[in-house]
Amino acid sequence: MTLVYWTKVQHALLQNQSIYVAATEQGVCRITWPSESWETLVSWVHRHIPDATLVESEQQLAPYLKQLTEYLDGERSQFSLPIDLRGTPFQMEIWKALQQIPYGETRSYSDIAAHVGRAAAVRAVGTANGANPVPMLVPCHRVIGKNKNLTGFRGGLHFKEALLTLEGYHEYNRKGHARFEF
Repeated sequence: MTLVYWTKVQHALLQNQSIYVAATEQGVCRITWPSESWETLVSWVHRHIPDATLVESEQQLAPYLKQLTEYLDGERSQFSLPIDLRGTPFQMEIWKALQQIPYGETRSYSDIAAHVGRAAAVRAVGTANGANPVPMLVPCHRVIGKNKNLTGFRGGLHFKEALLTLEGYHEYNRKGHARFEF
């Protein structure tokens, strides 16, 4: 049996809407967006950690919440938290590449595809980016269209824009939402 500790968090940058943060003994494994429900968290945990038991514990998650809150408050630009990523080998490769994008900078989907040596896999990069289980810690919001347009984002483009603005990045185009414009 694997214990998965979870708690609910609200923050002004997320329009005081709730997100769920979950962690195993190995590290944070899932952060939801405000548009995602408790059922989203439960479904993800049961799919990726079949022997899991969910245990509510703000105390167990205190170090994660501290750094996440510091980031959302604009007081932290890097995380030093253990992460328990669970995904396919390709997803893991993409998520590792996302973690190399510096705070306040962006890359395009095609940049990420080229970085991992799979230049033709631009759409697959977008899919892996969208499946990121720990947004903000693995900064999927730092990936935008090569024409600088904000593109599809599981958390909602307004949150992507809020996170980029928090990091001081303003060189994106607000117009348009071409889901497959990588």
